[in-house]
Amino acid sequence: AAVRDAAAVAVDAALLAGVLMRTGEQPHASDVVNYAPFTLLPSAVPRALFEQAYAVQQDFNLLVDAVSQNKEFLEETLASTIKVDDFTARLFRIYMQVLEEGLAQTVFLGINRSDYMFDCGQDGTAALRQIEINTIAASFGGLASRTADVHRLVLKVLGKTEEASRLLPNNPAKGLALGIAKAWELYGSQRAVVMFLVEDVQRNIFDQRCVENELWNRNIRVVRKRFRDVFEQGSLDASRRLYVDGQEVAVVYYREGYVPQVYNQQNWEARLLLERSRAVKCPDIATQLAGTKKVQQELSRPGTLEKLLPGHPEAVARIRATFAGLYSLDEGEEGDRIAATAIADPDRFVLKPQREGGGNNLYGEELREVLEKIKDSPERTSYILMDKIKPQPALNYLLRAHSPLQVSKCISELGIFGVYVRQGQELVLNQAAGHLLRTKAIEHADGGVAAGVAVLDTPYLV
Repeated sequence: AAVRDAAAVAVDAALLAGVLMRTGEQPHASDVVNYAPFTLLPSAVPRALFEQAYAVQQDFNLLVDAVSQNKEFLEETLASTIKVDDFTARLFRIYMQVLEEGLAQTVFLGINRSDYMFDCGQDGTAALRQIEINTIAASFGGLASRTADVHRLVLKVLGKTEEASRLLPNNPAKGLALGIAKAWELYGSQRAVVMFLVEDVQRNIFDQRCVENELWNRNIRVVRKRFRDVFEQGSLDASRRLYVDGQEVAVVYYREGYVPQVYNQQNWEARLLLERSRAVKCPDIATQLAGTKKVQQELSRPGTLEKLLPGHPEAVARIRATFAGLYSLDEGEEGDRIAATAIADPDRFVLKPQREGGGNNLYGEELREVLEKIKDSPERTSYILMDKIKPQPALNYLLRAHSPLQVSKCISELGIFGVYVRQGQELVLNQAAGHLLRTKAIEHADGGVAAGVAVLDTPYLV
C-alpha cells in the first residue's frame, strides 16, 4: 500500500517537475504529454566509483578534443571501417573535404557523455567500466536536472527524510547551456542565434527545452531547425558565415544526425554546408568521428593514450583505469583469433557496430549467429568486440505510463556529462557538467530511455 501511494505521488511530482515526453501516438504535439519513465526509488551507487567517474571527465574531454585534432590518428584508425561501413565513410569524406578546403571554424564546443556500468568482480567488489562515450546529441541532461526533486519527495513520503536530504543536486541543463553560451560569446556576434538541429519526430522535446530555456535566460536567441530547413534556407556568405532563413548562426547544436536513416541526399548536402561554415558545430564532424566505437577500441591499445596526451601521465592512468576489455575484429590473425573466441563463448562479450542511439548491440546467441555469418568477410571490421560487464542487480519499481506497478530486478548505467570549449589552440572551458543515471530491468540486454528500455533514475551514494 505504501508503495502504491508513493507511486501515485511520484507520477504527479514528475508531471509537476516537467519530467515529460510527448506520446508515441502524438509525437508532434505538446498538448497531450506524459511523464518520462523513471524509477520509483533512487538506486544505490558506490560513492567511490561515482567520484571516480566525475574525476576522469575532464581527462576524457581533453582526449576527445585531442583525437578530433589528430588527422593521422583518425585516418589510420578508421581505414578498415570506412571500407565496409558506408555511414562512417560518408562522414569521413565530409571531414576530409572540409580539411582540404581549410577550416573556417575557430571556436570548438564539445558536449559529450561518458557512460559507465559497475562491474561486479568474483570477490564482490565493483569496478567502474566505461561502456562508451557519446560525442553527438548526448541527451537527457535536461530531464536529469529535474529527476532528483521527484525522488527527494518520494523518499519523504516514505518517511525517509534523512535519506532524502542526501540526494545530490544535479543540473546538467545549466552546465550544457554554459558551454553553448561560452561558444556563442566567443563567436562574437550579438545578433547571431544558436540553432538546435532537431529530428523530424521530437518526442524528447522537453529535455531539449530545458537547455534552450537556460539560453533564453541569458538573452541568447535559439531557433530549432531540421536538416531539410538547412537545405532549403541555408547559405554561406563570402567569409563562410552561416545564414539559415536570413539569421546568422553562431552555434549549431546537433540533437540529430547520428544514425544513417536520417540522411538522404539533401540531408548530406545540408550537413556539408554546416561543416564548411564558420559556425561553431557541436560536434564538428571530426568530434563525431572521435566518438565511433572503432576509435574507442583503438584508444584501449597499449601506448595509444600516451601518444594522444603526451605530458599527461596522470590523465592517462585515470582514463585507462575505466576501460573494459576491447578487441579489434580487423582482418588478420588477431581478428581471426578474437572472432573464434567470441563464437566459442558468446556470453563473455558484446558485439558493437559503429552506431549511436541505443538498441544496436548484439549479445549471446545473436552475437554468435552474426559473427558466424561475417567471420570470413571484411564486414566484420565494421564491428568491435567488448567484454560483457556484469553488474550486481538490485530491486526497484520502473514507473511507465500504462504499465502495472511491479518490482523488477534492475541494473544501472551512470553517465557523466562533459563540456569543453577551445578557441584556436587554447582550452577556455573544461568541466564535468552533471550526471545521468539510467536503470533497466535485467531482461533487456540493450537500449536507452529514448529507445524505450531504460528509465530515468537518481544515484543514492553508498
